[in-house]
Amino acid sequence: MTTDEVLEQWQARERQVRDRLLPADVQPRAHVFGRTGMRIFEAIFAGELPPAPIGDTLDFIPVHIEPGVAIFQGRPQRRHYNPLGTVHGGWYCTLLDSAVGCAVHSTLPAEKGYTTLELKVNMIRPLSDSVPLVRAEGRVIHAGRQTATAEGRIVGPDGKLYAHATTTCLIFDHTPPASGAPHVQA
Repeated sequence: MTTDEVLEQWQARERQVRDRLLPADVQPRAHVFGRTGMRIFEAIFAGELPPAPIGDTLDFIPVHIEPGVAIFQGRPQRRHYNPLGTVHGGWYCTLLDSAVGCAVHSTLPAEKGYTTLELKVNMIRPLSDSVPLVRAEGRVIHAGRQTATAEGRIVGPDGKLYAHATTTCLIFDHTPPASGAPHVQA
């Protein structure tokens, strides 16, 4: 496929996903309890749960999640620039942290959560608004009882690699708050 054909395909997928997503602040956090990681993502893609609000802030969304794999799509823009006129490294890091973290999350059973213990990012080439769209692809390497590791890459529609990362995540019990939040069956 040509770069333009890939870009067109990526944009079409993004439109499909955005058409179903709820605004990021629609439902409270309590609605995720009792669901496996994959059930949470299925509910997000079905428009039953909102995506994380950080996607609105930094203009990226999940476009595909399956067990052990998460793909996010983002638009590098001038509002993400550092003083040197390229996309700030924090944007790369946040996009990759979302992809690798959600790849891990997709493997978790109900009542389990995760947090990033370590994130290592290598930025290979600069991004600017001349690159209309990129994808961060995260894949689980190991999913254990207490820790998980994953790797990720940011690529453009032309196949160029912009950054790659590895993460270690801590797995922990994630139970509903004592306030009597609703419990949803997985």
